[in-house]
Amino acid sequence: MLKYIVRRILYIIPTTIFISIVIFLLIQLPPGDFLSVYTAKAVQEGETIDKQALERMRQDYGLDKPWYVQYFKWISGIITRGDFGYSFTYKRPVISVIKQYLGITIMVSLVTMLFTYIVAIPIGIFSAVKQYSIGDYIFTIIGFFGMGTPNFLFAIVLMYLSFKYFGNPMIGLISSEYVESAWTWAKILDLLKHMIIPVIVIGTANTCGLIRVMRGQLLDELNKQYVITARAKGLPERRILFKYPVRAAINPIISTIGWSLTSIFTGSTITAIVLNLPTQGPVMHKALLNQDMYLAGTWLLLMTVLTLLGTLISDLLLAWLDPRIRYEKKGK
Repeated sequence: MLKYIVRRILYIIPTTIFISIVIFLLIQLPPGDFLSVYTAKAVQEGETIDKQALERMRQDYGLDKPWYVQYFKWISGIITRGDFGYSFTYKRPVISVIKQYLGITIMVSLVTMLFTYIVAIPIGIFSAVKQYSIGDYIFTIIGFFGMGTPNFLFAIVLMYLSFKYFGNPMIGLISSEYVESAWTWAKILDLLKHMIIPVIVIGTANTCGLIRVMRGQLLDELNKQYVITARAKGLPERRILFKYPVRAAINPIISTIGWSLTSIFTGSTITAIVLNLPTQGPVMHKALLNQDMYLAGTWLLLMTVLTLLGTLISDLLLAWLDPRIRYEKKGK
């Protein structure tokens, strides 16, 4: 197992470098650059642009160099100095922008992910065990509703209901009176209240999808011969259920951890804009619109690393849950 972990970690390094090249190339594909976007906005607002000053800025930022030269400068700075470049949009180092929003983003994403699995797995088990019951039909209808409703529309509905019945649309993550104050129990409770809508909205689509996966997999396991044999021997139903079928059925759920976290990160962008959440989604959206290549590239690179690490964690959890899985051939 140790050799497998070391080998997988070593695979992550060249994979990350290759994907970083693809990311940087794709960001460079649209015509123009940040200064082109800046100039166009200035002209629309009636400002006068000094062409010589723009040319000096282009040289200072290295935007006059080919994309591969800019990439090598960016990636070498990350490797040797931990320097992720300069954000043209926010006019400060990229790492400073990432640090400002990453903590809140990770907190919202992890709570949403926890909500997703805590809700999806028990409901999926119930729907499989009570197949075609009233509860199964109710959860099926809710599941299709959750998968079919756009997140931003669901967010607007919940904001309206919150405002109508509680007098607060729960926009943002912290009320205005707590923004500049120190952390107290009152501020923590206010944060928890504001997280209810984002967690429900962002987690609903993934939760409903995982419920269907868990239900289908468990139904398949419950009809296998080993379960029928165990029942014939008189073993308790609960022991039969959780001893093997649930552990086997949960494998596809565990395997989704690798992409679930990043899908929550990226899939919540529109919702974050609607709910005015101070997360990385709106920052990434703004960076792409302004062709802020170093900020956009760093955020996409972070998504790559999270996906690779999440996949590694999924594989290790699968090996722990299912003894049938082997990563190395015998004799190695």
